[in-house]
Amino acid sequence: MNWMTFSGPEIFYFGASLWFLLLTFTAKPESVNSGARGRTYLTAIFLASAGILVCLASVHAEGWLFIKAYKVDPFSQVFKTLLSLGLFLIVCICGQMTDIDERRHNEFFFLLFSCTLALMLLVSADHLLSIYLSLELSSYSLYILVALRKRRAQGLEAGIKYFLIGSFASAIMLFGMALLYSTCATAYLPEMAKVLPGMIGAPAVVTGLVFTLGGFFFKLAVFPFHSWAPDTYQGAPNQVAAYIATASKVAGIAIILRVLASAGQGSPYLVHILVILSVVSMTLGNLAAIAQKDLKRLLAFSTVAHSGYVLLAVLVMDASAYSAAIFYAVAILVMKFTAFMVVVELAPDGRNLRIDELAGLHRRSPLMALALLVALFSLAGIPPTIGFTGKFLIFTAAIQKGYVALVIIAMINVVISLYYYLLVIKAAYLLEPARTLPPLVLSFPKRLLAGLSIVTIVVAGFCPYWLIQIAQAAAQPLILGR
Repeated sequence: MNWMTFSGPEIFYFGASLWFLLLTFTAKPESVNSGARGRTYLTAIFLASAGILVCLASVHAEGWLFIKAYKVDPFSQVFKTLLSLGLFLIVCICGQMTDIDERRHNEFFFLLFSCTLALMLLVSADHLLSIYLSLELSSYSLYILVALRKRRAQGLEAGIKYFLIGSFASAIMLFGMALLYSTCATAYLPEMAKVLPGMIGAPAVVTGLVFTLGGFFFKLAVFPFHSWAPDTYQGAPNQVAAYIATASKVAGIAIILRVLASAGQGSPYLVHILVILSVVSMTLGNLAAIAQKDLKRLLAFSTVAHSGYVLLAVLVMDASAYSAAIFYAVAILVMKFTAFMVVVELAPDGRNLRIDELAGLHRRSPLMALALLVALFSLAGIPPTIGFTGKFLIFTAAIQKGYVALVIIAMINVVISLYYYLLVIKAAYLLEPARTLPPLVLSFPKRLLAGLSIVTIVVAGFCPYWLIQIAQAAAQPLILGR
């Protein structure tokens, strides 16, 4: 087997993270200057952009590694490409990381690339043990990234809360995996797919599946594993919060789809549990977001609500729903990044941005105001945006399966979300600042990035056919692997 063909992205990102690790050992604290910071950032940009090319080059690879504990297929390769794109976008907004100590920039990029490597391992993991190890590696990288904030009180508190809730979710997941292994007599997902449909009604199997999914629900911020999200988003550096809201969520969707695909059509008990979690997540997230004054906390509760929409696709458990969930993963990546890009640009000192601080944004930077408007409209599901198309695909798949009442509840939640998104847009376009603020000066790369984000959100919503085809192709291994 050609390892470079089947695991090229993993080898590349392992080498990139190793490079930054070596820099942390060799760089002297007293030698940190603007030139060294610039070289570190340019190196990260180069490696992140090269990583996209490596993932694209191996997108058609298929095979197994490590005694079939690691599966390379179109599903995993599409998600690895999304993760590489997510990393590149986050690195693009890391040019001025004033809220992370200058002496820790090498460590920051080391952890960022290591976490991306772990997420890539996660989406290809085809064995319970490899899933657990990949998930833990990514989680511990994020715990440290959150705590790296220069405002140590905020960063450490958020990091500790994130770690404690993550440890609890990890313990539940490990217990669930033990139950699945004891009942199925195998830890391989393909082997489990052969026996689970016939014993899916057994209490031990349902409990094992739900507990195992608990670790993935933590990654996706699904109720009741959501309580870390608002505090972590608020306490983390803006760039780290953006990474958690984008790449981490994409990987969470991938592993939930892969594990649940092995359960066949699922048991009524499992479906009922997923229905309850979906309704509570989307309702709680939207209602809690209304009361938020901090923009990052609002986006955190928005993430909880969107996890409910994702579960609506997951519980349907058929080809159209899987492809809709994959499409929505792309939508979350683009929408959340665009929103956080505005946060980073408006708070160059790394502070948390309040909603009222958006006042007068349409005068200071019409482009950033437009990017925020398009991103929020897309998050709310206003046509013709990628968010609208993603929700439409999910709702259509659910209606075809007979979940009409659940879709009505989801649509009510969409209306609720529109209210608090409009409050943010109102602040950016209609409120006047308390004092005169200078225009927001954007470099050409930042203007280009904002313009491309706007165009992508609109074009992918208006002409989604090519993206839907990719999502359908990526979902095929989940159906054929049953």
